[in-house]
Amino acid sequence: MKYMLLINAGAVGESGGAAECNVEDWMAYDKEVQEAGILVASESLADLVTATAVRVDEDGRRTVTDGPFAETREILGGFYVIDVPNLDAALDWAARCPGARGDGSVVVRPVADFGA
Repeated sequence: MKYMLLINAGAVGESGGAAECNVEDWMAYDKEVQEAGILVASESLADLVTATAVRVDEDGRRTVTDGPFAETREILGGFYVIDVPNLDAALDWAARCPGARGDGSVVVRPVADFGA
């Protein structure tokens, strides 16, 4: 079953990445996921200041707002989609993720399978 691991940083370091881990931590985790054969997709998102939010009102008019956005305490930094047997396995991989350290969190969501 496929699960998405949404990586949220609780704090951002000087380099713009999660404050509690470094590039080597991410490279090691990425290698581990790839070698386990469970990786479907993964991406790191660009700096928060490049974000743009789009909202459409009831009349169909859109409002576009450039980031960063102060409404949230956590910053979505990237994701992994993994294919593992069950939720327990997905939770184990989420716990290994450097983004789960300190003030960060990894949200685990099953990917909907509309073909089933």
